[in-house]
Amino acid sequence: MKLPVLLLSAAFAGLLASCAPTMTGPQVGRIVNSVTGQEGTVSFQRGTLQSRLGDPFAADNATIRIGGQVYSGRTALLDGGAAGPLPPGWGLSVALGGTAAVGDSGMLGVGTRLDTPRPRAPRVRSGNLIARTAGAPTLTLICTLTVDETEHGIGECTGNDGVRYALQF
Repeated sequence: MKLPVLLLSAAFAGLLASCAPTMTGPQVGRIVNSVTGQEGTVSFQRGTLQSRLGDPFAADNATIRIGGQVYSGRTALLDGGAAGPLPPGWGLSVALGGTAAVGDSGMLGVGTRLDTPRPRAPRVRSGNLIARTAGAPTLTLICTLTVDETEHGIGECTGNDGVRYALQF
């Protein structure tokens, strides 16, 4: 095969690959009733399980299906990391010291140190989900969530009837 044809083929393959769809489907998990063991599904719109300040009345981003009921609601997550001037894992220290002695000897020293990041545990965020059914009577689920950087997590829910549920997603 000739070089120009090979390069043209590679460029065309790269163009096709750039047009390929990305994973935009929902993040799907499961919910289990702690009393009966009945299982259902929970799904979150991708990209919505990140820390954010925003409108609590924005569109719903979660759907829960269990026991013939469909709940919809919105998550609110808080960042679990401490804020600082450097990227996570980096450290900076500055030191100043000196000595004084009788006679001609004396010293002054200044030092700085920049620490590089060490491997760290995944950062997690915590938050909640408030979900409700659309029909009458309205049923609600109040959930607490713990979510990692890849939008996977665990949680617990309590229904308005006191029944507890476990979440994995």
